[in-house]
Amino acid sequence: MPKKIPMRMCVGCREMKEKRSLVRVVRTGSGAALDATGKANGRGAYVCPSAECLKRAVRSKALSRALDTEVSAEVLERLTAEVAKREGGLAHAEDADV
Repeated sequence: MPKKIPMRMCVGCREMKEKRSLVRVVRTGSGAALDATGKANGRGAYVCPSAECLKRAVRSKALSRALDTEVSAEVLERLTAEVAKREGGLAHAEDADV
């Protein structure tokens, strides 16, 4: 029997995707932080590695609402950088497939 793949919903586009392909933001005692491992304790929210999904999540305040805390500008900057890094990696992977 194949192993079950954990699925999570992106707060930007509201689509279910594989947990490993998403970027996780976790609520901490002092606000929100980027969770690089995907295993940090606390309430988490997931965003696709797409600038458009991130913009939509921030504009609609879905990220703050999902974490039930305000997401600081510093965390948003790091999140934007992480999304750009992963989005660039995805573009290169798609080019390699062709």
